[in-house]
Amino acid sequence: MFNIIEKFLSIDGEGPTSGELATFIRFQGCNLRCSWCDTTYSWEKENTSEILSAEEIYKYIKENKVTNVTLTGGEPLIQKNIHELLELLNLDNKLKVHIETNGSVNIGPFKKKFIKNNISYIVDFKLLSSNMMDRMDLDNLNIVEMNDVYKFVVGGREDLQIAYEIICKYNLTSRCVVYLSPVSGNIEMQEIVEFMKDKNLNKVRLQVQLHKIIWDKNARGV
Repeated sequence: MFNIIEKFLSIDGEGPTSGELATFIRFQGCNLRCSWCDTTYSWEKENTSEILSAEEIYKYIKENKVTNVTLTGGEPLIQKNIHELLELLNLDNKLKVHIETNGSVNIGPFKKKFIKNNISYIVDFKLLSSNMMDRMDLDNLNIVEMNDVYKFVVGGREDLQIAYEIICKYNLTSRCVVYLSPVSGNIEMQEIVEFMKDKNLNKVRLQVQLHKIIWDKNARGV
């Protein structure tokens, strides 16, 4: 059984299917406490809206008749028995599943177990401003593949420089899709673009969170 904070149908506000419809499943619980987290309501168990089995989650996903699925949180990969849900999703070739993971959990065992290409990992790299950079699992930088994403969550100039150094060191743009994602209110997107120009950051994408443009930035279930 899974503690669910919210489940809803909306557009994907970020990532490879940005702008497309997606079913969202937000799990309760996270092993990190990022300084700028915009989903702190997912941390505490008392904010759970319902408790669902893997089969009930899968049924809800199929009832929506939308092929994109985003598992988020909280942290999906620390959920007890998450393998049960991933088994169901991995067997359904009609679904495209994105797992938004916070970068502290090694994705290797999951990639070995669920080998079909309908599951992709959107891996965060929490930089210095998050106060959680030391919790990042660096092995993931060598594990990601071209259907995966590395998302560097940028809160300032120092974060940008660190992201740049990591992207270069691991030749990351040849391994996966790479995003620079600004922390809302902490850095202007223009500054990120100028940094990208200055560093000739080819194959790196600026990520704009569409859901925060369409709806109020604090709105839930959108």
